[in-house]
Amino acid sequence: MKKLILTTALLLPTALAAQPSSQVAWTADELNFVKAGNPQKGQELAKNCGGCHGESGISTMPGTPSLAGQLPTYLYKQLRDYADGSRDNPMMSGPAKSLSKQDAADLAAWFSSRPPAFKSRSPMVYEQAEKLVTQGSNDRILPPCEVCHGGNGQGQEMDTPALAGQNAEYLVTTLKAFKTGSRHNDIYSRMRLIAEALSEDEINELGFFYQNVNK
Repeated sequence: MKKLILTTALLLPTALAAQPSSQVAWTADELNFVKAGNPQKGQELAKNCGGCHGESGISTMPGTPSLAGQLPTYLYKQLRDYADGSRDNPMMSGPAKSLSKQDAADLAAWFSSRPPAFKSRSPMVYEQAEKLVTQGSNDRILPPCEVCHGGNGQGQEMDTPALAGQNAEYLVTTLKAFKTGSRHNDIYSRMRLIAEALSEDEINELGFFYQNVNK
């Protein structure tokens, strides 16, 4: 039954009838609104974010994500999700609620324009993660991670973030949150269903694998 649900979520997401996991609707108007974000205004707003996310959007705190180079649509969605409670985080909920939609679009434009985090490649090999990224798992009906997140972890589409160079601890924490369901703002439960099928070792490996990818 779990395999059937996962297949349906991944291949036929529109067939799932569920409570919306996000209030952001990607209409043409909304996409154009985010695309028109003002990075200069976003730069001013981002001064309040530097303490955790770094002055240029590259965090030095392992459990805090780097934002530099992230897709603007993804950043905008997360800020709006924090603001309306679709995604819960005590550190982010307050600041996000103080932002207007225009502020969120401007911040997204600024951070997405910054050069992404660059980390030297580790000599370590993460065999489980590499297989999941390039091949997936037929037994669990898991598609390769690169189908959605790109061959170099660059992200794509509206709701699929870039993962390359991201802090491993943050990625691991995020996957575990999807696995337990404590994070639930993924459209059609796609990441929750995938994370639920991953072992703790696989999650840990994926975090370090993507930390060492340069898009």
